[in-house]
Amino acid sequence: MARITVEKAVKKIGNRFDLVIIASKRARQIQIRGKIPLLEEKNDKTTILALREIEQGLINNKILNKYEKNIEQRFQTMNLHNY
Repeated sequence: MARITVEKAVKKIGNRFDLVIIASKRARQIQIRGKIPLLEEKNDKTTILALREIEQGLINNKILNKYEKNIEQRFQTMNLHNY
């Protein structure tokens, strides 16, 4: 299952190097930052879940960057309120 997911996900992103970066960032968001997965988990590990989200077109570089900027803005706002 994972191999098929990787092949389809590579086609969505364009190349395997960008896929690795995007999938790892998304997996980290789900695992560490507590982001809610966009798909049913089905006992998948976060890396497989991230690949499935990419494969279905739910996550790409633009969407991921938007999430990252949103988190960064929240962090900066929290720091401003603490001073």
